[in-house]
Amino acid sequence: MSNLKTTRRVAMGLVAAAAATFGLQANAGGHGIDLEGKTVEWIIPFSETGGSAKWANFYAPLLSEALPGQPTVVVKFMPGAGSTKGANFFQEQTYEDGTLIFGSSGSTQFPYLLGDPRVKYEYADWNVVLASGTGGVAYLPPELAAKMDGLDATGLQGEDFIYGNQGATRLDLVPTLAWEMLGLNVESVMGIKGRGDGRLMFERGEANIDYQTSSSYLSGVTPLVEAGTAVPMMTWGSLDDAGNIVRDPTFPDVPTFKEVCESTEGCETSGEKWDAWKAFFIAGFPAQKMVFLPQGASADAIATYTAAFEAVQARADFAEISGKRLGKYPQMTGAAAETAKANATKVSPEAKAFIVNWLQEKYGVSLN
Repeated sequence: MSNLKTTRRVAMGLVAAAAATFGLQANAGGHGIDLEGKTVEWIIPFSETGGSAKWANFYAPLLSEALPGQPTVVVKFMPGAGSTKGANFFQEQTYEDGTLIFGSSGSTQFPYLLGDPRVKYEYADWNVVLASGTGGVAYLPPELAAKMDGLDATGLQGEDFIYGNQGATRLDLVPTLAWEMLGLNVESVMGIKGRGDGRLMFERGEANIDYQTSSSYLSGVTPLVEAGTAVPMMTWGSLDDAGNIVRDPTFPDVPTFKEVCESTEGCETSGEKWDAWKAFFIAGFPAQKMVFLPQGASADAIATYTAAFEAVQARADFAEISGKRLGKYPQMTGAAAETAKANATKVSPEAKAFIVNWLQEKYGVSLN
């Protein structure tokens, strides 16, 4: 993958290598697919204001340029039931001509992991062609942020918080469990259709605590921070090669939840609650967003899309433009994407059991 120091000569070599890879893969199946004159519909199961929208809208024009025949790539938003509506729709589709793809998120993965009865989709049926890592940032109004003592969140424990929540079994369980571990009293307003809607609640003063995935934070919350109306509280962090939580490379100056937890009395970074939080963080963020072709996709179609995403990442300007829009995270294709998909769609029985019981106790949500 290119970085800021990659020369155009090297970048063009990478594009050529990706094209060669495409040729080998496609020819192995007979021929690649040609999408000239066609429109690719990219389904995003959230509203137009959140991180998934930012991610898809970033990639769509680049993907259009990289696919054979340069088809028009249109992002179609299908929010509902915390992304379950759109995912169930995609499950019902079968491969036809390569003009339908789907973008999932951690909020699509979590109901699947937890056995939510509304889930009618099966990740094993879908063909991954891109997996994007991301992060998340929690933030507060300045008057509440001032109550923290450095990394110690004890001063917030007497406050009443309102949070716009996409649903108990969605990705939002990562922040809500983290805030509970810190001893914060956070009331969730359920049923928002995307994290962008949660940010709008914060901007209107209807919520006084929020979090956004990195792409949405960079575009939607950074202006609030610069205007002095929001202050970052913590990130969820990133994983190093040994599986340890370290600072998010996109926000290296913002402490991680682990650091804040270690500094706040009563919050523990060991034990079953921590283990469950970390397990779902890993399932939800290092490979949080993925692009799929529907069940029955041909080897030629998979090779075509894989090579296209590899060509996008080989652009001389990719590191710069993606860093500003998505943050500094892995963008995986091929075997790496398959591994990321596997890691994102499984958690230990112990972690699942803890979260299932926690959801019952906290929200009265029964998944047994």
